[in-house]
Amino acid sequence: MCSIVGLQGNFKANDIIQMLKTSKNRGPDSSGIFLDDIRTDINLDEFDDKNDCEIAFGHNLLSIYDNNDRISKPQPVASDNLVLVFNGEIYNFRTMKNFLSKVGVEAEITSDAEVLLYLIDFYAQKIDLLKAVQSAIRLIDGDYAFAVWDGENLAVARDPLGVKPLFYAQSEDLKGFASSKLSLREVGLTDINTLKPEHILYNWEDISPAQPIYEKVFEGDVAKIDKMLRLSVLKRVEGLSELGVIFSGGLDSSYLALLLKEISENIPLKITLYAVGSEGSKDVEAAIYASKFLNLDLEICEVTEELVREALPDVVKAIGDDNLMKVGVGLTTYFATKMVARDGIKVAISGQGADELFGGYKRYLQSFVDGTLNYDLRVDMSNMYHVNLERDDACSMLNGVELRLPFLDNKLVELVLNIPDNKKIVSMHDDMRKSILRKLAFEEGLDYEIAYRPKKAAQYGTGIDKILRKKVIRDTDISQYLE
Repeated sequence: MCSIVGLQGNFKANDIIQMLKTSKNRGPDSSGIFLDDIRTDINLDEFDDKNDCEIAFGHNLLSIYDNNDRISKPQPVASDNLVLVFNGEIYNFRTMKNFLSKVGVEAEITSDAEVLLYLIDFYAQKIDLLKAVQSAIRLIDGDYAFAVWDGENLAVARDPLGVKPLFYAQSEDLKGFASSKLSLREVGLTDINTLKPEHILYNWEDISPAQPIYEKVFEGDVAKIDKMLRLSVLKRVEGLSELGVIFSGGLDSSYLALLLKEISENIPLKITLYAVGSEGSKDVEAAIYASKFLNLDLEICEVTEELVREALPDVVKAIGDDNLMKVGVGLTTYFATKMVARDGIKVAISGQGADELFGGYKRYLQSFVDGTLNYDLRVDMSNMYHVNLERDDACSMLNGVELRLPFLDNKLVELVLNIPDNKKIVSMHDDMRKSILRKLAFEEGLDYEIAYRPKKAAQYGTGIDKILRKKVIRDTDISQYLE
């Protein structure tokens, strides 16, 4: 996970530095820029360049990989006439690296950004930049946002589900993109748009995908779900030696923790669970029970009114919303990832997306009764990027922790959206919901109490919503933190 920024138009070199300073929490390990040339490992506080510019990229690096064939390199990266900045992970990195070798690309490729750069470069030798980018993203499997410039054309792209954030804005004489809205506001760009998942901004024109994931229709095979979820978890931990799990003791996080523990029996992988909740909260009780069952280490953040008040300004500002439900969930992510960062871990696994895929929310019972469940799940999946994902990303990156979401693997999402409704909710009286996922988790080895624990939203299960409503907002207008 990193921060990418870019400007085109009439601006000063120092403007791109200010954007990077604003989003430094997203990438504390290194900073780089492209002006007339590429400069990496720069000191943002010492940089001073008041010269006029027409285009610039910037990058803050969160370094995760450091092994023999894959490292997290400072960016931007360049090849021939192309310059690229990249935020995210390419899970089929080695497959793409082998592909490039077979088609005759002679280059030392050791990072995800370089794989993408050389893929685009390979196609750009024969077709225009837009088609080259479209060809490259059809091959890669990952969560990403990136921008590439060929000297004349600019392409900015986002992954198919919007796991990684990307915003853009335009004024009369300046256009910009960034991983954070705050970076755009830093240079006076206020009319901010979200680049939709799987869209490409080509020379500032929004190009839609031919067919989004949530629109694909085919006959889904229930028997493939377990295998695909395992594969999704496995590829998200490849190359890591330790990671955290955002843990509530419920079905989703416990199932992921169980699969991670199985993986750790074959490869060296240290797993720590992180739970958040006020004293005596349901989530903390469930997390303690589940961690003992799984025999995995558990760290707990006991949330108090004082902690909530202290964190509120940063969290509200980061998510750009004072809605209490969003703030409550955002605080949960913030407190959990703060513990993860404290332990020196840079990657955390989250169960986000399981409810939208498998019909976990209580309102889906009415959808089931009305015969609109499949449609409603697809609509919710199409809107996850701005309802949930950008919020969680903003809060985790306040602590410099990258969230990885196994339930939001592209192929898994395609499959589960095409599983019959009655496998997810079995009747109008199915108060548990997510039937197929609960059954799989129980068969895999979770005990009944964990696999069939009723759904409870994070802000309620942690007790944070109660603190916000009964204590904090009585004397505090949290909208002030948006100013």
